[in-house]
Amino acid sequence: MERDIFFMKRALDLAKKGRGTTSPNPMVGAVIVKDGEIVGEGYHRKAGEPHAEVMALAQAGERARGAELFVNLEPCCHFGRTPPCADAIIRAGVKRVVVAMTDPNPLVAGKGIKRLREAGVEVEVGLLEEEARKLNEVFIKYITTGRPFIVAKIAQSLDGKIAMASGESRWITGEPARIKAHEFRSWYDAVMVGIGTVLADDPLLTCRLPGERKSPLRIVVDSWARIPLDARMLECKDGRVILATTERADGEKVNALKGKGVEVIKVPAVDGRVDLKRLMEILGSMEITSVLVEGGATLIASFIKENLVDKLLVFQAPLIIGGDGIDSIGILPIDQLKQAPRFKFHSAEAIGGDLLLEVYPDPGKGGSSCLPG
Repeated sequence: MERDIFFMKRALDLAKKGRGTTSPNPMVGAVIVKDGEIVGEGYHRKAGEPHAEVMALAQAGERARGAELFVNLEPCCHFGRTPPCADAIIRAGVKRVVVAMTDPNPLVAGKGIKRLREAGVEVEVGLLEEEARKLNEVFIKYITTGRPFIVAKIAQSLDGKIAMASGESRWITGEPARIKAHEFRSWYDAVMVGIGTVLADDPLLTCRLPGERKSPLRIVVDSWARIPLDARMLECKDGRVILATTERADGEKVNALKGKGVEVIKVPAVDGRVDLKRLMEILGSMEITSVLVEGGATLIASFIKENLVDKLLVFQAPLIIGGDGIDSIGILPIDQLKQAPRFKFHSAEAIGGDLLLEVYPDPGKGGSSCLPG
């Protein structure tokens, strides 16, 4: 068992190399072992490119015959952008396949495992399944619901403030935390803010890290199309810009925004604001599998109110701003403590002098989703 765990951990580590580049596909790593030695390995780099199993088989060559394959997700059995991996495994003569988790994609969902077994391949499922589900939490949510995985990111003081009463917020967290926040932007398909954040901070919302890090698609929720035509993000061509607005938006302003290359989505209004649930359905239909919501307080409160948040990433800075500061989360319709949405801590990590908390809704106490696995 320890031996199998070692090789599966290697497969998971390989899969992580595809973080931020495989969407709408999952992250997958594969390791081929012959006589206790790794003879081939690979990971899925980008949608449309070879899958992890195919890359590992190519590296192993003839040594794959009679070998074992460790992979964090069930091999596919259907033709998509690439041919079925299950067939390639069978042709290569692999004798044993260890799979961390079955594929939640209805096109696969156990069919790949069945095909391997019918061909005489020994298949074991469930090794390090929790870790595998955590790694592909975005894919699991998207492929089973058609809606993107929503991560709300907050950088706040010890007393839950994101800015002084004057609006000053640079910098609540230290530089390591800010670098980590840019890394998160490279992980997810889109970053989203409300119009209040645009008017107050005029952000670029790009990923400004060295190397080949992609910038996310940038989404502004702006019910009245109040975004200035000279906003910095509209002048910066590093990534698409989508404006989610309503029929109440001024037609001339909308046309002017389109003229600047902005993609405008008109969404039904609820109480005068963009219907976030409908917006998530639209984004899902566009193959946007994940959204990092960076603010402001009103938008994040709206996501929480609608039970749309799948995970919170909270940077906790060791300073106190005081009661006249701006709260990190806006007003929620809560009259009693028992109505408060409950969450569950998953991890805590020191990032420089700050603390990064990874938090999920607690389904047992009124939350909308559960921890991976």
